[in-house]
Amino acid sequence: MSFSSLVSDIAYRERDDASRISRAKSYTSTAATSVSISGDISSQLHGGYSHPLARSWQAERQLTKSMLIYPLFISDQPDEEVVIPSLPNQSRRGLNKLVSFLTPLVAKGLRSVILFGVPIAPGVKDALGTAADDPKGPVISAIKLLRREFPQLYIVTDVCLCEYTSHGHCGILNQDGSLNNTLSVDRISDVAMAYADAGAHCVAPSDMNDGRIRAIKLKLIESGISHQVLLMSYAAKFSGCLYGPFRDAAGSCPSFGDRRCYQLPPGGRGLARRAIHRDIGEGADVIMVKPASQYLDIISDAKEIGRDLPIAAYQVSGEFAMIHAGAKAGVFDLKTMAFESTEGILRAGASIVVSYFTPDFLDWLGN
Repeated sequence: MSFSSLVSDIAYRERDDASRISRAKSYTSTAATSVSISGDISSQLHGGYSHPLARSWQAERQLTKSMLIYPLFISDQPDEEVVIPSLPNQSRRGLNKLVSFLTPLVAKGLRSVILFGVPIAPGVKDALGTAADDPKGPVISAIKLLRREFPQLYIVTDVCLCEYTSHGHCGILNQDGSLNNTLSVDRISDVAMAYADAGAHCVAPSDMNDGRIRAIKLKLIESGISHQVLLMSYAAKFSGCLYGPFRDAAGSCPSFGDRRCYQLPPGGRGLARRAIHRDIGEGADVIMVKPASQYLDIISDAKEIGRDLPIAAYQVSGEFAMIHAGAKAGVFDLKTMAFESTEGILRAGASIVVSYFTPDFLDWLGN
């Protein structure tokens, strides 16, 4: 090979190497920007939640202590403190046990409780539920005690007759065993007023009688205290099998029949929407959905219908017990599932959660 040919061959190979390098660079660049070139850059999501803090930013609502309401079962036996076997880590307590139990929880950030009275004394229940608004009964006594001992604690009172009636139903009955709606609403509204007068910040009727929100609101207005008492409606309360542990705790199981004629059927989404519309129109300040996890669509509906109202959800005793049972069986971690189920409730639209996990959350959120 001549000298000139050798020089030409080397030059060609150098150009070829440069071309390959250029092509390699071009390939690398194209691989990196192919998403951009194709116009599909919005599909790249991982960077938005790769860090724990960034993941928390993705939540529409993050659970805080102020969102939680803790259910308390108040016995008419002052010194009673009885574990509820079907409701893990929960107890029924008398008045003399309340302050010592709540003091550490309030110190950890407990902001609100909902009170359920549990009359144990023989002969106290009757067909009219007269013990419900007994001035010396468990709920009114507890309201006054908690207002005195924990002035910053927000006190919600469940308003119903089922714990106090001899038949275990949520109102006054007709001769045929059906609910007398007119008498029931009048009685329920009187009980709500008794709790409000005793100092409850919020009354929450759970009886599901037609028109009870309007009746309570009118009596609050007539008494001149509607400006300081919040009215929370159990607007969408469904019948079903998730209330068993609660009924063990409160002794409120019906002595005959069931509550399907006044609690909503599980498939009744349209009925729930109508009830939510009705109760907002009658003056409810907060709408509640109960149970929670199986009715996320109803929570979403409630937020859509009542977009200017806070939406509450009650994660009921059966939901709580199932999560504990699953964790005990090794199906999942208790804390992880407690958060996951509650975050689902918040995601659906609730900003208030009634939860038996509240003492746990006070620790978990504190850490």
